[in-house]
Amino acid sequence: MTRPEDAARKNIDDALTTAGWAVQDRQAMNLDAARGVAVREFPLKRGHGFADYLLYVDGDAVGVIEAKEVGTTLTGVEGQTEKYSAGLPDLLPAPVRPLPFLYQSTGVETAFTNRLDPDPRSRGVFHFHKPETLSRWIAAEPVFLPRVDGRPDPLSQRPASFRARLLTFPDVPEAGLRAAQVRAVRNLEVSLRDNRPRALIQMATGAGKTVAAITSIYRLIKFGDASRVLFLVDRDNLGRQALKEFQQYVAPDDGRKFTELYNVQRLTSNKLDPVARVVITTIQRLYAMLKGDADLPPEAEELGLASLSEMLREPVPVAYNPALPIEAFDVIFVDECHRSIYSLWRQVLEYFDSFLVGLTATPSKQTFGFFRQNLVMDYDHQQAVADGVNVDYDVYKIRTRITEKGATVEAGPEEIVGRRDRETRRVRWERLDDDLKYDAAALDRQVVALDQIRTVVRTFRDRLFTEIFPGRSEVPKTLIFAKDDSHADDIVQAVREEFGKGNEFCEKITYKTGTARIVEKQLGPDGKETEITTYKSNGVKLEDLLSSFRTRYNPRVVVTVDMIATGTDVKPLEIVMFMRAVKSRNFFEQMKGRGARVINPTDLQLVTSDARAKDRFVLIDCVGVCETDLIDALPLERNRTVGFEKLLEAVAQGSTKVDVLSSLAGRLARLDRRIGAEERTMLAKLAGGRTLAELSATLVEALDPDAQVERARAVAGLPAGAAPPASVVEKVTREMLREAVQPLRASPELRKALTDVKKSLEQTIDAVTKDEVTAAGFSDEAKERARALTSTFEAFCQKHRDQIAALQILYSRPHRQRLKPEDVKALADAIKAPPRQWTPEVLWRAYETLERDKVRGAGAGRLLTDVVSLVRFALHQEEELVPFRERVQERFERWMTQQANQGRRFSAEQRAWLEAIRDHMAANLEISVEDFEYAPFAGMGGVGKAARVFGTELEKVMEELNEVLAA
Repeated sequence: MTRPEDAARKNIDDALTTAGWAVQDRQAMNLDAARGVAVREFPLKRGHGFADYLLYVDGDAVGVIEAKEVGTTLTGVEGQTEKYSAGLPDLLPAPVRPLPFLYQSTGVETAFTNRLDPDPRSRGVFHFHKPETLSRWIAAEPVFLPRVDGRPDPLSQRPASFRARLLTFPDVPEAGLRAAQVRAVRNLEVSLRDNRPRALIQMATGAGKTVAAITSIYRLIKFGDASRVLFLVDRDNLGRQALKEFQQYVAPDDGRKFTELYNVQRLTSNKLDPVARVVITTIQRLYAMLKGDADLPPEAEELGLASLSEMLREPVPVAYNPALPIEAFDVIFVDECHRSIYSLWRQVLEYFDSFLVGLTATPSKQTFGFFRQNLVMDYDHQQAVADGVNVDYDVYKIRTRITEKGATVEAGPEEIVGRRDRETRRVRWERLDDDLKYDAAALDRQVVALDQIRTVVRTFRDRLFTEIFPGRSEVPKTLIFAKDDSHADDIVQAVREEFGKGNEFCEKITYKTGTARIVEKQLGPDGKETEITTYKSNGVKLEDLLSSFRTRYNPRVVVTVDMIATGTDVKPLEIVMFMRAVKSRNFFEQMKGRGARVINPTDLQLVTSDARAKDRFVLIDCVGVCETDLIDALPLERNRTVGFEKLLEAVAQGSTKVDVLSSLAGRLARLDRRIGAEERTMLAKLAGGRTLAELSATLVEALDPDAQVERARAVAGLPAGAAPPASVVEKVTREMLREAVQPLRASPELRKALTDVKKSLEQTIDAVTKDEVTAAGFSDEAKERARALTSTFEAFCQKHRDQIAALQILYSRPHRQRLKPEDVKALADAIKAPPRQWTPEVLWRAYETLERDKVRGAGAGRLLTDVVSLVRFALHQEEELVPFRERVQERFERWMTQQANQGRRFSAEQRAWLEAIRDHMAANLEISVEDFEYAPFAGMGGVGKAARVFGTELEKVMEELNEVLAA
């Protein structure tokens, strides 16, 4: 009979062999048989016993393995391996004593301690390391640390491990990095030095997570000599984006680009470049490589984990692959991957003996749990806005009657509705025999209310330049989230019609978008720049579809489902519009984050010429998403939307898993309620006369534990109430499940027909019901934020009325002295100083949100002097908030009228000079003789010309205007 410890040793022998070790008995030792040799039952010094395995690399002893039977807890046997490591006979060759590499293993679970580490700590490993790896580790140069009590630090006298080299890093240089990025890198390095295996960096969208990560990776390679770092992304397009970031990164202490110093490989095949120091890929490809697959279909990386994970109910299985050993990467950075990476795919990450670093803007509870609550950086959206790294947002609500309540179309001889095939989008019209009643949940799923989409889009159009972005004339770059591809099509048509624009104005970008229009600038033979339009239909990437949206005037509006929801940068984006509901807080924050990116005014104006600067974006909520109680993350094991076709395929392949059959039973029952008599008859014929309802009921019965026991009782011939043997119940259950799925498993024709019917289910088109707006305006939350901002600003003015010269003057009524430009500049600097960082634009918009009828000039360009108008309105000295330029214009016209009434006439030339003085004062508060030496006065002839035009009246006119216009 095999003893438990013998079974464990058999597993250990096999594991060592697959890792490249030659396993030998001591009596048959041959250290030249392989680079790595593991010798069983090796005798040690007196009192140290026998090592279960002594590990040799290149003829030198380097480590030991203690074997235990399966189920043994390994921390309790760490002392044994320490004893073995210290008991190596003196005559045996060993470059480091005590032996540095210690393993404890049951053949199922393995722990490893590297005594070259500064503070050696055991860690679980998936498999044994390869001999080549231990050879590299033991040949490493030592680190040189300060002497301790006049003696060399022990770490300076032996090969340095990766963890030992982490102790020697210089401080993070601040040049070229934001303060938050510097803090993130420093905090991560502290966590790594403390040998914490997992760390999470939470930084708001657009705050520079990737640059912070690249800075860390650069330092890990340069100062830590990391052999290879993995950068994991959710989709391949994000991998291409990450590669560009590496290519653009300039080493702060070298001046060269990252890719000029180190090889960076973005995997496009399942083969690692042996000289690559950084590898960028998706976990999908990484898993394919572990399985030994030759390659991965491109679409598997384009879809992202969210889509792929719908097909998984259980974590993916992982087995050791010597071509991709556990030590392939020293550190793994996980960038904004779908939460399933920490559940369904976590075994792929845990396969590697690596530090794990997560990068995210929107962590879920699963994320925190996976990274063991080790949050080394927390930098949220509010902090990013305060630092000018992100822009803030306002919520604008559009509500319609149909959106909230649905509608009823009453049957009648003249009432017809459309029936649109989901697959082909072919529409047929038919008379409505019964009332059609639908609720909000059915909208754009089972029923398309044409006027509901039109009403929302029309309201958006009508309020865009009056309320949402007042004073603008060009439609800001807008991203609309739709429910599905069909809904996106309907929205695109409505946007084009309501705005009266062509195809290029509004486009759809979803996974079904097959051709990309790419517009590029080229220099012609004459040296002039021209635009060249090309079309790409094969291998279309998200970057191809987004290129024009990012950098060209058109499209102004893009409609998507979720393809642009995460990780993609469209910096000029100023409106994010939700025409679909979202349940996950994590997903909603990522979708919302598309609008938060900052962009410099020049780049923004290249695509939106009338935008002065991007100081906010507007989230237009058409479905109440901002008022919904979002959940932290949707459960991964319940109510999964595995495709109907995938369930049928699993049954065809012989699956009788409870989850598969349970989901299939529910789908068949729902399908039966939605199909017509013609389809029901056709399917029953293919199913041998059984209806979908009967097929579903049979599956439900086969899954019922009581029915299984009852059948087993009958098979065993037992009386009612008697418990049948478990083996009989198990056998009967298998038979019942096989019988239940037999009609589906045995008929490819039935499976295909079911799939076709499911795809062809029709949407009803309500072209009759007229929708109406029930509410449109900025949200209560936006108003509360505006109210809090204006209250804080007014409190600031009151608090500093005696410290800031401009406030002293403005508070005194009548004014004892005139405001000077330097006073206003000092006031503007004070209100902009951290932590406030207010600007005239932000304050103006806040007042406009609260008191629209009292605020003029919203959306217009702000002048420094508008601070004066803001303070006067805040102090209730003026009943309207009016741009300072308009106030000066009004006062100037009144003064001119008064002069005319008093018989004082000005020539056309004098009038031109007076208007120039007026415009100068609108921006600068005052006019002086010195100002005549600068534009625009210098171009008009300067001070000499002014003196000739006004004669002795010049000084008097200037004094009057200084008194009247800046009052």
